[in-house]
Amino acid sequence: MKRAVVLLSGGLDSATVLALARQQGFACYVLSVNYGQRHHAELAAAQRVAQALGAVEQRVINIDLAGFGGSALTDARIAVPERPTKGIPLTYVPARNTIMLSLALAWAEVLQVQDIFIGVNAVDYSGYPDCRPEYIDAFERMANLATKAAVEGKRMTLHAPLLHLSKADIIKRGALLGVDYSLTVSCYQADNDGRACGVCDSCRLRHAGFEAVGIADPTRYRSV
Repeated sequence: MKRAVVLLSGGLDSATVLALARQQGFACYVLSVNYGQRHHAELAAAQRVAQALGAVEQRVINIDLAGFGGSALTDARIAVPERPTKGIPLTYVPARNTIMLSLALAWAEVLQVQDIFIGVNAVDYSGYPDCRPEYIDAFERMANLATKAAVEGKRMTLHAPLLHLSKADIIKRGALLGVDYSLTVSCYQADNDGRACGVCDSCRLRHAGFEAVGIADPTRYRSV
């Protein structure tokens, strides 16, 4: 059976990617990262999703990006925006995807795995520069220059199957694959019980996606 490393945050997108990787016949080794984000509800969600979708193994790596701050997700002094903003929002975490993909690449080499999956999306996203197709292509090229495996002929492939899908299309695909979205947490400022705020950018995009598909939103909101 083919094997792959899948980055799993515990949110809607990464849960769908794990289901898609499984559908493609991959045995999935799941990597989640505790990077100093505002809450740990998404990490608990990642554990639930990994178990529900049959991951072979889950690893949680600890990295303190809060030591740098610079983002509303890693610095409590910066408020999470609750209205749409122009440009790159304050929830962008400097170099986060680059760091997470580098960790996934390291584990893939150790496992002798040539496939890595990530749930970035360039359609319904918040303007993050590390969610663009150009970035994904560039990281894959770098991975095939920088690794012993690639130099020895075992080319690395970076899969971003959600890259050109709308949030509604992502939910539609996940629903067909049996993803239980009630297990996931997408909110930037969820409480300790995983209840969503309903007003941050991530919550708005998620809820609009369920409405567009005509599927009841299973998200637990604090106001409900």
